[in-house]
Amino acid sequence: MNGRLTSSISFPPLEQALKEPNGLLAVGGDLSPQRLLEAYRNGIFPWFNEGEPILWWSPDPRMTLFPNELKVSHSLSKELKKKNYRIRIDHSFSEVMQACAAPRKGQVGTWIHPEMIAAYRTLHEMKFAHSVETWVDNELVGGLYGIALGKVFFGESMFSRRTNASKIAFVHLVRQLNEWGFGLIDCQVKTNHLASLGAREIPRTVFAHYLNELIIEPLHGVNWQFDSC
Repeated sequence: MNGRLTSSISFPPLEQALKEPNGLLAVGGDLSPQRLLEAYRNGIFPWFNEGEPILWWSPDPRMTLFPNELKVSHSLSKELKKKNYRIRIDHSFSEVMQACAAPRKGQVGTWIHPEMIAAYRTLHEMKFAHSVETWVDNELVGGLYGIALGKVFFGESMFSRRTNASKIAFVHLVRQLNEWGFGLIDCQVKTNHLASLGAREIPRTVFAHYLNELIIEPLHGVNWQFDSC
């Protein structure tokens, strides 16, 4: 690992990331929009606990989902067909982040603390960060948020207050991204939840190659509106 970041927004080469802990690349810097966009553009994301130095990560392998490889189980397909919910886009971005930050079973604290929420709210105002939300009877019951750059969506976190609520939001997101020609969804690290939806691990070098193909400079934020919403 190539040490501590300076005022420059540039990052060390990905191959300098540690193998243990997997993907730790740099320490320090800030969460300015410019630095965050530079990080995501290069396959790097921040993850750190409140009160600690900012840590920047690029794990190898990388958990990814190609939109055309989405898997929808029979039970989830039945839930999607019920249509007893409404999908909203960017309606309650801050509330989604707060919900993702809520304590979970077996988890102590959260990495989605006020500093992170403020930074991603700024990216949301710049139309780079987006939320996809599942609503039932005017109640937010599940959703997710992440960053969109070019034809890549970088998923950050999701939450559910009802069974399958986050999966419903995720399926609508993936299907819409596929229609828009997105080539890749970054899921960061492997979980059984994501694997069940079709995500798989690829080498970091391959992941970086996709980013170079799918993200074109200069970066522009985009106002989202799903076709079916």
